[in-house]
Order: sequence, then C-alpha cells, then structure tokens
Amino acid sequence: MSPALALPAAVTLLTVVLMFATAIAVGRARGVHGVAAPATTGHPAFERAFRVQMNTLEQAAMFLPALWVAALWGDPRWAAGFGAAWLLGRVWYAIAYLGAAERRGGGFVVGLLALVALVVQGGWGIVGAALGG
Repeated sequence: MSPALALPAAVTLLTVVLMFATAIAVGRARGVHGVAAPATTGHPAFERAFRVQMNTLEQAAMFLPALWVAALWGDPRWAAGFGAAWLLGRVWYAIAYLGAAERRGGGFVVGLLALVALVVQGGWGIVGAALGG
C-alpha cells in the first residue's frame, strides 16, 4: 500500500468524525428543545441541526467515492488536499448553518468546488489510463 494513501485515509476518518459530530449535535438538539424521536420537525434550532446532519450525509455519499477514485487514479496527495478542503468547507457549512441557515453559502461553495476538483481529477486519471497513458 502506498504511504501517500495514508493522506486520503486520514481525510476519510475525519469525515467519519464529522458525521458522528453532526449526529451528536442532532441528539443534543433533541434533548435541549424537547423534540422526541422519531420527529424530524420542531424547534428551528433542532431543524437546523437535523438538516446539517442530513446534508452532510448526502454530500459524503458523493464525496467519499470521489475522494478514493481521485486518490487511486490520480495523485493521492492532491486528492487529500481537495478532500481536506471539502472537509473544511463542510465544517464551515455546519457551524454557519447551526447559527443561521442563510449563512451556510460560503462553506457550501468551498465543499462543492472541492468535490468538483476530485471528480475532475479522478475522471482525468481514468481517461488517461483508458487511453494507455
């Protein structure tokens, strides 16, 4: 196994930590605002925490495969860099959204651009390999 793959692996584990943290935030918001499971609506602060968790899971479903395709078919260091940018964007998104939903845009854009970069890097690597390069 390439030592350079340790970098995207670290980003993967940090993404799992982020997903776990958003789940904890939802549980905490349920308790603080009295929103009993299985309800997904209630106090606005709970609803924001719930949306942060769901949006993070939705984005991670695209991000994690893109990260590993880029790492395996491109340069794992670049993939890890784009992955770290995605992760920082998602943390920014989560913090902003928990405070006020209208402030989430900047983090979303950073995450989106990083995801696009991973897809381009992975796609470029696959096409290059398919063409014999």
